[in-house]
Amino acid sequence: QVQLVESGGGLVQAGGSLRLSCAASGGTFSNYVMGWFRQAPGKERDFVAHISRNDDTTDYADSVKGRFTISRDNAKNTVYLQMNSLKPEDTAVYYCAAKAAILLTRNARRYDYWGSGTQVTVSS
Repeated sequence: QVQLVESGGGLVQAGGSLRLSCAASGGTFSNYVMGWFRQAPGKERDFVAHISRNDDTTDYADSVKGRFTISRDNAKNTVYLQMNSLKPEDTAVYYCAAKAAILLTRNARRYDYWGSGTQVTVSS
């Protein structure tokens, strides 16, 4: 059983930056594809970014491409989401997720483990 704990959320003005972290425990971190998703009030949970097990492949939603960067440190069992040029529409609860199967996917249902989320609020 893998436990995931997100941190780094908060309130920031439009144009600002935040760095989210997700610390994993209870499993072999390097065996998991890691993803970030977000959910705004009244909306579905949407894909943001994911990263392969050995850090050589990443993928981003079009809405964040060029502004967000996902990375991982397998030695620290941590995945990060650097968010720059934040916009009010980025406001959401951000979730970290882990997937045991090797293939990258944007489908949230394919992920096996989830954190409890961290709130990101971007003011205009």
